[in-house]
Amino acid sequence: MTRLFRKRLSFRLTRDTVLLAMALGLVLNMVQVTLDYFNARESMEKEVRALIEISHSPASQIAYNIDVRLAEELLDGLLRHPATIDARIVDNDGHTMAAASKSSPSSPYRWISDALFGANRTFSDELRVRQLEDLPLGTLNVTIDTYHYGLLFLKRASYTLVSGFFKSLILSGALLGIFYFILTRPMMNVINALSRVQAESPEKVRLPVPVNHQDDEIGAMVGVINQHLSTIDTTLAQLRQAESAMKNYSTQLEQEVDDRTREISQKNSALQRGNRALVKAKEDAVRRARSRANFLASMSHEIRTPLNGVLGMLGLALEGNLDQEQRARLEIAFTAGQSLLGLLNDILDISKVEAGKLSLENIPFSIKNLIQECATLHAQQANTKNIELITDIDPELPDMFLGDPTRTRQVINNLLSNAIKFTEEGTVRIHAARFGGNLRIDVVDTGIGMSKEGLHRIFSPFSQADTDTTRLYGGTGLGLTLCRQLVEQMHGQILVDSEVGQGTHFTVTLPLPVYAQSIQQPEESTPITDTNTSTDSLSILLVEDNQVNQLVASSLLKKLGHSVDLAENGKLALKALEEKNYDLVLMDCQMPIMDGYEATRKIRENPKWQTLPVIAVTANVMQGDREDCLASGMNDYITKPYNRADLKAAIERWAPDSPVGPEPT
Repeated sequence: MTRLFRKRLSFRLTRDTVLLAMALGLVLNMVQVTLDYFNARESMEKEVRALIEISHSPASQIAYNIDVRLAEELLDGLLRHPATIDARIVDNDGHTMAAASKSSPSSPYRWISDALFGANRTFSDELRVRQLEDLPLGTLNVTIDTYHYGLLFLKRASYTLVSGFFKSLILSGALLGIFYFILTRPMMNVINALSRVQAESPEKVRLPVPVNHQDDEIGAMVGVINQHLSTIDTTLAQLRQAESAMKNYSTQLEQEVDDRTREISQKNSALQRGNRALVKAKEDAVRRARSRANFLASMSHEIRTPLNGVLGMLGLALEGNLDQEQRARLEIAFTAGQSLLGLLNDILDISKVEAGKLSLENIPFSIKNLIQECATLHAQQANTKNIELITDIDPELPDMFLGDPTRTRQVINNLLSNAIKFTEEGTVRIHAARFGGNLRIDVVDTGIGMSKEGLHRIFSPFSQADTDTTRLYGGTGLGLTLCRQLVEQMHGQILVDSEVGQGTHFTVTLPLPVYAQSIQQPEESTPITDTNTSTDSLSILLVEDNQVNQLVASSLLKKLGHSVDLAENGKLALKALEEKNYDLVLMDCQMPIMDGYEATRKIRENPKWQTLPVIAVTANVMQGDREDCLASGMNDYITKPYNRADLKAAIERWAPDSPVGPEPT
């Protein structure tokens, strides 16, 4: 509970304000204590001098008359002062006429006083009588213990420091309450209201605007969210209306079929007419099915528009300065939005297939690289569940095939995602080989498995193997439906074998021809050049901490004909530049250990890297980001996600005229 409280914005604001106030108060208190210290030393000096001046005349008369009894009384009187520990009258020959002394007090704090004022001090006064000014009579020596004055000073200093500390505590409590009621509580009310939004019916909820926040940033944020919820409300209402219309169409169709069947059974003479009616009804059904698919495709696009707005706002919010709790909540909302977007994409693809509008590419692609990309994409999901994700590719499998890499990747991603989702422990294995002249991909898991009844409906839309599966793991059942349709579109086959508790085995067979490459093939990462590239092959250092972005960017750069080395942060980038000469650096701005801004500044501090082109790569699109990049010494600026055309144009702008320089020996 304490840890959660410390993450709140009100606590952090209070902490920073109070720390500043305490630092300033400490400085002021130290100044006051220092002044008091010098005043205490001056006061001690004056007080002892005054004591000696009072005793000067009696002591001079005693020394002149050599009256030992009066001398002892005078010295005993001096010892009554709490600081005096020794008093004596010494004649001109150095002999002690009379002396009195007492022991110094002891205390555990005495060492502090001794360090500040010294353990003791001795004051001397030459004794003379008014009638004989030129006749020295001896000296009055008084030794004082400074602890009396040091203790008074320490008490005053302690009071000053302790009172300042308690004043800071009172200020801390007051500021904590103010910040909580003005900022934290309204934000928490908005977040709690947002967390109550149901994914099935987000349109039923509107977030309340906190009191006295109608015109500030919190009120603006609530207004934008409510606006998007209203848009979703309108869109879902239209979708439900369309679904109701489709149900009416289906009912009418069934009624027409029943009427035609009844007419055939009642009137043999109307058999031919009834057959024509059935044919017409079938054609109407096909047209209506295609109309439904077209409508779903259109509605999916309409829903994606406001959903992308919501995701965009959440993405911008995640790029701001947030504490861990706020970031976690926004990431949950962002992940839910991405899941909904993936669902809409699946619906759109299924609608395209049913409407006959899905076009497939027939281009060369590397199935090995594609499988590795998919495995890398799902590695984090598998690691989170402590599942071992194994990639098993037949060494004799040809590297290049002709087909649609996008749809093949979609099938593999869906199968891997399902396998990891329904596996609690064990392994998920993807195996690729060539079997019977076809490409064969097997995805095998050690998950919960399926019953025989579940196997019959696993590829049906909006259904899963068992009702318990839907309840425990969620999902819409569209992924495998889309896989089946895509595989069939590519003239392939998808099979499944499973038992309850024994895992599941999916087999995808695709009749993809092997791509016949040219005889003069490049040697083994020589980069594959782009025929449209006008720039010579460059040696590029890619500084990027995200593995998926590393894979995407390095693939694009290699297709553009350049060689690429990777560095995961700015510190490693500086080390790589010391070890090798590069023509250009692609620098991510936000990285751990050392970010791109600091790394670029250090690059510019080195004379031999003054002219090295550094291109910033960032996901930020806020005003001022470009100026920050240029101010740190970067030459250019491109935004994520990586775009091939933008990347190529930036490289061509800053590519050096000369070829890649030799590596240092």
